[in-house]
Amino acid sequence: MTRPLRALLIAVGVTLLAAPAGAHDIPDEMRMHAWAKPDGDRLHVLVRVPLTLLLNLNLPKRGIGYLELAQLDQGLRTAIAATAKDLEFFEDGRRLTLATGEGRISIPSDRSFESYETAFANIHGPRLPDETDVFWNQGYFDAHLQYPIRSAQGGFSLDFHVSPGLGDRLKLDVRFISSTGAVRAYELRTGAGEVAIDPRWYQAAWIFVKAGFFHILDGADHLLFLFCLVIPFRRLRPLVAIITSFTVAHSVTLIAAAWGFAPQGKWFPPLVETLIAASIFYMALENVLAADLRRRWLITGAFGLVHGFGFSFVLKQDLQFVGSHLLLSLLSFNLGVELGQLLVLLIVLPVLALFFRLPFAPRYGVLLLSILIADTGWRWLLDRASNLWRVEWPIPRVATVLALLRWGALAALLAGSTWLAIRSLRGRGHARADGLGGQVGRNGR
Repeated sequence: MTRPLRALLIAVGVTLLAAPAGAHDIPDEMRMHAWAKPDGDRLHVLVRVPLTLLLNLNLPKRGIGYLELAQLDQGLRTAIAATAKDLEFFEDGRRLTLATGEGRISIPSDRSFESYETAFANIHGPRLPDETDVFWNQGYFDAHLQYPIRSAQGGFSLDFHVSPGLGDRLKLDVRFISSTGAVRAYELRTGAGEVAIDPRWYQAAWIFVKAGFFHILDGADHLLFLFCLVIPFRRLRPLVAIITSFTVAHSVTLIAAAWGFAPQGKWFPPLVETLIAASIFYMALENVLAADLRRRWLITGAFGLVHGFGFSFVLKQDLQFVGSHLLLSLLSFNLGVELGQLLVLLIVLPVLALFFRLPFAPRYGVLLLSILIADTGWRWLLDRASNLWRVEWPIPRVATVLALLRWGALAALLAGSTWLAIRSLRGRGHARADGLGGQVGRNGR
């Protein structure tokens, strides 16, 4: 070998050895898997941890980085204790203490965690032969943890805080097998806090009231739409029919979507987001043109159907926490949304009252505010429409057409029912006013 070629090979080797391996050591996303099953006086937890997460344990190695399986007994005990410390389980608010634990190393191709039975059999089955080559960051640590419990019917929760510094890069797929045999699946991110995996009805209700409340406060598009409704009225009483129409409409589509009656294609979310932007622009434009506000509740109900689908997209991730309380959770989410809307109205109405005391505001205030919102809605509409344009649309089928007709009929029925209800209430109000007027006239005579 010539001297220049030898020097080149040495330089390449030194470069490769000195290159940082961090990008390969810690993937962009890692997942842990777990099964939890209460049985008698024990909660059985089967957990699978990527070996990458055990780097700090400094497990014994051989050769170029293979685990020394024959010398892992102490390392496995340390891994069991570390996993139990960062994967805390609770029964009715009481933290459970690990009683026993058993662990092993599994190869990257092992698929035993697809079911509780196969995962249990793998952990308690024969260990890998000592000569098996398992690279330090390319396999799994599997463990069976047992916790004493008071009852298999208890309310169980989990605090997953393994390596919280990884944030959304680390997730836990946990499946809980209840005492009735029902399997509930959850996807948790590390550091999210204590989460009920077998919630009582009041726990599920509280979870979704909070979710609805904070979603409406975080949803800029929904708040702008609500602001458009408020500007021309500036008083709570005339808004009752309009807010009721919006509430009923978005509740219908939210519940229908949760029960699986909404379209499932990739085109549907960007279509809904585009229509939400269009609803904001339309409402702002209607304020500018001074349309007949007495019929606003009707168009508000139609747009409410669209906003309900928007709520359902946010709720989809949280539906894993409903347990056996789906309908209650959906109603609680709606309650949270209404509480959030009420809070916004209680803040916005006094601010608007102060604003319209300015000299120019009585004549130009509605126009100015509506133009600003229309500009924002138009920009959102163009941006979301461009995303919608890039979506691959399915070929229309008979089922799709029938689904659209069904939703159209539902929208018409909802609008008609709301209109009749409001008309009936107004009729009663007029009749009561006429009666009072007649009585005043008789008293005057």
